[in-house]
Amino acid sequence: MSKFEEALEKYTAEMKKIGVRPDAELLRKVAKGLGPSIYREDAAKVSSSDKSELERVKKNFLIKKLGLEDGPKLDKAIDGVIEKFGKSNRNKYRAIFYYLLVKKLKQESFYG
Repeated sequence: MSKFEEALEKYTAEMKKIGVRPDAELLRKVAKGLGPSIYREDAAKVSSSDKSELERVKKNFLIKKLGLEDGPKLDKAIDGVIEKFGKSNRNKYRAIFYYLLVKKLKQESFYG
């Protein structure tokens, strides 16, 4: 099994812990879009307690990559994803975080 497939299995198991049944194909596409960062311990996770990290997620992923307009809707979506994970959950994998944002903001067509 490839490292990528192992990562997808880990993400799927983690998503089940938080009560999410993932769309496997969308998860695969989101993870693939993150490139090699999913294999680096620090880059693979989102630190929800770091405001600058959350600002980077908003600016680089939601605005630059997905082409969304900045506004309270984006902040609310990020807060919703953090809540879904649970604030104390230290395993906020970036691929899952971005997947949940895509679903919450109904941007699946970006990966279509």
